[in-house]
Amino acid sequence: MSTPRTPDPGMLVISVLSADWDAFWPEVQAVLTERFGPFQASEPFPFVETDYYDEELGAPITRRLLAFDELRPLDELADVKLWTNGLERRFARDGRRLFNLDPGFLTQQSLVLATGKNFSHRVYLKDGIWADLTLMWQRKHWVDFPWTFPDYAGEAMKTRLTKLRLSYKTMLSKPQT
Repeated sequence: MSTPRTPDPGMLVISVLSADWDAFWPEVQAVLTERFGPFQASEPFPFVETDYYDEELGAPITRRLLAFDELRPLDELADVKLWTNGLERRFARDGRRLFNLDPGFLTQQSLVLATGKNFSHRVYLKDGIWADLTLMWQRKHWVDFPWTFPDYAGEAMKTRLTKLRLSYKTMLSKPQT
């Protein structure tokens, strides 16, 4: 019999996609900080693997990857996704989002993203939100799956996530306040 135990907290990461950063970024930074605490944001980098969001968000789309300083319980993932969905709606104009937010948790073992879309490999959490095992850490590198989105399977993202994973390991070794 296995004995249940609380896992280590995860590093909250949020991918932000947009083609019009000037329209929202300073205000959304403040709102995200108020809700989840301080974070480090990457410089924008190209999002070119698909044109899926172009009609709604415009083009060219760039991404920022946010990594939050406070580690959080993994069972908050659905609540975080529901909150970020609300933030997207709050800033929408004429029924169109200005940005797309994809939250997830990075751990030593994996990157799990939250989604409102079911699929065969996803695990239901609650309130219409599923967990998507996007990447797995194995033998000192990220391993993707047949369902991993191409932008997450790319080396640019994996390189950033490897750096965040190192930061996460350092954070785990420090006493949590």
